[in-house]
Amino acid sequence: MIVVTTPTGQIGQEVLHHLLDAPHDGAGIRVIARDPDRLSERVREHVERGHVEVVRGSHADPAVLKEACSGADRLFWLVPPIPSADSVEGHFRDFTEPLREVTGRQGVERVVGVSTLGRGVAKNAGQISASLAMDEAIGAMGVHYRALCPPFLMENLLRQAPSIRDTGVFFIAAPEDRVLRTCATRDIAATAARLLLDRSWTGQGDVPLVGPDELSPEGMAQALSEVLDRPVRVQRTSSADYRARMLRFGASEAWAQGLADMVDALDDQGFYGVVAPSTPESAPTGFRQWCEDVLRPAVLA
Repeated sequence: MIVVTTPTGQIGQEVLHHLLDAPHDGAGIRVIARDPDRLSERVREHVERGHVEVVRGSHADPAVLKEACSGADRLFWLVPPIPSADSVEGHFRDFTEPLREVTGRQGVERVVGVSTLGRGVAKNAGQISASLAMDEAIGAMGVHYRALCPPFLMENLLRQAPSIRDTGVFFIAAPEDRVLRTCATRDIAATAARLLLDRSWTGQGDVPLVGPDELSPEGMAQALSEVLDRPVRVQRTSSADYRARMLRFGASEAWAQGLADMVDALDDQGFYGVVAPSTPESAPTGFRQWCEDVLRPAVLA
């Protein structure tokens, strides 16, 4: 049995669809969903046919996680962002701690989790540091574990589709002229599904997921201008601006400060930059291709 968390989220939904598409060893699929009505129509059809089981609730709830992992041997793990959380570290810890029960007593043998680049480098980096600490905690449980480690997600720009359409500007909290490594969520999902369907790997390790480009935000703006056939420029925002914006949108002080710390760490320590080698075998999607496939339709919608 394979258990999938966040099946209505950007990455979890793609993982689930990959599993449904792939021929595999007959293992069942079970999902943990706060709101099963938000599952995609395709997944709901599989639920009705009995091909996918649903456990309602949050995987931060030990009882829910225990129920979902009963009889399961593989787990896709992603801690969802909850901007109202009163502690960044506590948020990741509250989700991760219940894993001890299911990896120890219930027989989950392999966990594939979404983490980030920056191990051994990132310091005082807010949500990035909390994610890396989560990896260490899972590793200490003794389970076979693969941490998927992307840099900046291309899909972060989808939130700015209206701004790109209406003003020709997108905002990013990174130096405009410095390489910013990127990754598409579809590459994360494809790698996660492949690992979940493979029972041969053991031990613990990171899987870097770095796209093939060496683009700065200015280079990203140029590529997007060419794809949209209209001028697009990037405007840098500071960590203070980012923090203030998140507070305006209702984030807690702790969450907003964590994001500001993350921005400063990325700027000062550069672990999403050119020093991170590309991994085209696991992250083949280039930024221009993603813009053509995903961002352009969103901007023009």
